[in-house]
Amino acid sequence: MLLRSRQSTDMTASFPEIRAAVLAQLPADTGLDGELVVWEHGRLAFERLQQRLAERGRGAAEGAGRWPAHFVVFDLVHADGADLTGWPYARRRAALEALFTDHRVEAPLTLCPSTIDPAVARGWLEWTAAGLEGLCFKRLDQPCIGGARTWRKYKVRTTTEAVIGTVTGPVEAPRTVLLGGTTLRADFGTPGAAPRCPRGSGGR
Repeated sequence: MLLRSRQSTDMTASFPEIRAAVLAQLPADTGLDGELVVWEHGRLAFERLQQRLAERGRGAAEGAGRWPAHFVVFDLVHADGADLTGWPYARRRAALEALFTDHRVEAPLTLCPSTIDPAVARGWLEWTAAGLEGLCFKRLDQPCIGGARTWRKYKVRTTTEAVIGTVTGPVEAPRTVLLGGTTLRADFGTPGAAPRCPRGSGGR
């Protein structure tokens, strides 16, 4: 069993719980594409995932108990000795769902949700409060092309208005900016005049 990053880095030793789940639940000669995630306090914790990547041996085992990882699977690229990358995505997705059903695959292996219903997809955008960045789109008739990103990603961006109180460094390329919310009472000086910046002021 091999757990490898997009850059071909071997991560198997860092996630013993994923290795154990794959060996226990999936048939041999299965190739999956997916993403490792770690949850903490109801949110995705990328920093915990980074910490786990650096651990091996005893440290990896302790990390699995403290910050268990999940492998979210979104594609099936090899099964029963056959290369499925030439199949259209719709066919690969159907085979992936059948694999999870037939073998009763469960956590920490997780099937990534998928839909062709725009209303359902819009509802998933509300999950960003848990740390999800947005949605990925794949063509149903698209094969899996190694080394190429053929899918598209829609990232949710949350914007708000703020008052700039202070900057440090050149105005054209400030190093830090001190912001104030427009709904809160704040006194940044006379309107239209730049306030005098005390030494050492500023915020990130």
